[in-house]
Amino acid sequence: MYKLELISRWNEVKEKLKRRYAMLTDEDLMFRLGREGELIIRLQRKLGKSRADVMRMIGEVN
Repeated sequence: MYKLELISRWNEVKEKLKRRYAMLTDEDLMFRLGREGELIIRLQRKLGKSRADVMRMIGEVN
C-alpha cells in the first residue's frame, strides 16, 4: 500500500486492524504524520511481531 493511500484511509485500516487483533487499542493505533515509525514500533511490541510482519499485516487489511 502506498504511504499516501494509507494516510487517507487510516481510519478504515485502523478499524479493520482492531477487528482482526482485538487487543489493539486506539492508543496503539494512533497515527501521526511524520511519526509512522512510532506506530510500527508500538504494534511490534504489542503483537510481538517483526517490523516486516507488521508492515505486511497493515497491507493485508487494505
